[in-house]
Amino acid sequence: MPLRPVRRPPSAPGVTPARRAGAPELTAPPRDYTYDGTFEGLLTVIFTVYDWRAAPNSIQPEATAQTGLFAQPAHRETDEALATRVWEGLLKTMDAEARARLYHVFLSEDAERELLIFRYVDLALRSGRDISENYANADVRRIQRLAQQMFREKHRMEAFVRFEKTTDELFHATIEPDFDVLPLIAAHFTKRYADQRWLIYDSRRHYGLYYDLTRTDVVRFEPDKPQKSSDLSATVLDEREPLFKLLWQSYFDHVNIPERKNLKLHRRHMPLRYWKYLSEKQPREVRFEPIKNKQVIVGKEVSAGLKLLPPPEQP
Repeated sequence: MPLRPVRRPPSAPGVTPARRAGAPELTAPPRDYTYDGTFEGLLTVIFTVYDWRAAPNSIQPEATAQTGLFAQPAHRETDEALATRVWEGLLKTMDAEARARLYHVFLSEDAERELLIFRYVDLALRSGRDISENYANADVRRIQRLAQQMFREKHRMEAFVRFEKTTDELFHATIEPDFDVLPLIAAHFTKRYADQRWLIYDSRRHYGLYYDLTRTDVVRFEPDKPQKSSDLSATVLDEREPLFKLLWQSYFDHVNIPERKNLKLHRRHMPLRYWKYLSEKQPREVRFEPIKNKQVIVGKEVSAGLKLLPPPEQP
């Protein structure tokens, strides 16, 4: 017997079929939440919000939480299984790039990052479709703007980090980025400098990345007595390091073309706050002298090695 399509009765005029909600309704009274300050902890809080059906009034790291006089926040311990469940579940309503953007926003250390990420996730779950280009929404615009700022900072750190070699063959660099970009630049430096031991230290956040020729680990330092780069150079740097710095500065000076200098454009691509990391921007210990390898003959520049031909005889 031939198969026939099933004909469902049409919906009543003006009535749209009910769509399955991607997130439960938050019907319980709103609450304040605290977590341990990690991204996995924030994902655990997001799971708890829907589990308790209680929208967040605030989501704050426990170490810096500002609590009210009468209401105590609900602290949630990080649960790796729940965090993984939320992280993987986000792919049902957004692509991998949009999901990664949420992690970048978390690293931006924006004052409202936790609530911003929650509102974006909640909007995506309830929309049931990609909202990454819904720029009519203020939260989507804010997420996109912060992600762009993080990308620029990541790119600049990858370009402007300068290593110094220590006596024990360790290449060390100290940075102080505007955002917490160390997790984002780890893969770049691990791949590019795979044949040497290196350490990149974030002096603002008091932790760093250490690569030991096999893997890259996060290392933390006590912030009690921060050490200046000059102190480090005077004690543990390789004895050839000043020579390397001098050679680099000399190379930079000789390839520079003063007639093409555009300081405004230069500062746009290399802001002043990054100059402290760059050897070529440090004061010169040896005064720059241009290479004297040219002579001016009959109004024209010729190389010093060329032989001078006698003028032709007059007829």
